[in-house]
Amino acid sequence: MIPVLIADDHGFIRAGVEAVLRGTRFAIVATTASGEETLDAIKTHDPAIVLLDINMPGMNGVQALEALRARGDKRAVVLLTAEITDRQLMAVMRAGVDGIVSKDGAEDGLVDVLDKVHSGQKAIDPVFLQRALDLSLKPDSQGPLAKLNPRERKIAALVARGMRNRDIGAELGIGEGTVKVYLHTMYQKLGIENRTELALLAVNDQDG
Repeated sequence: MIPVLIADDHGFIRAGVEAVLRGTRFAIVATTASGEETLDAIKTHDPAIVLLDINMPGMNGVQALEALRARGDKRAVVLLTAEITDRQLMAVMRAGVDGIVSKDGAEDGLVDVLDKVHSGQKAIDPVFLQRALDLSLKPDSQGPLAKLNPRERKIAALVARGMRNRDIGAELGIGEGTVKVYLHTMYQKLGIENRTELALLAVNDQDG
């Protein structure tokens, strides 16, 4: 059996996915309801595939995917979504999502999507691919922090205000360790080494 983790804060969605996967080669090893809980459960249960709801309280599915990739984890991740914003779509594409499934038709195509991603293929609906392509061709907003996603830009602004990781985590409803993971990723994206450089860039970005 292929172990699968389901992350969704709605019990009926989790139950629905369990019903769809019953009798298939995919076995649910854990269910979670938030991004932080999901990251912990992945370490504990080591699923082959993670099914992530895009909108969860606290750390959402996009942020959980980014945090997972930031720690070097390349396992297959499939997003479950009722709707996805342009920013969310670009963020998950950049983070290397393996599949995107609409909740509306999940019962019809979910097993096929899981089969594809487990074999190393991408399973992203052409509608999402075309939308991401169209968005990528639009000129980006310029500025020192243009490479950062909205959550990272918020963290940069709080760093510029002199806040510590613990306080930033409290402000954003995420753990101190998650803030550290975000900062590490941000340093890599921006080619910098510490929070002082990040604070300077953030101040310059606000000035712009």
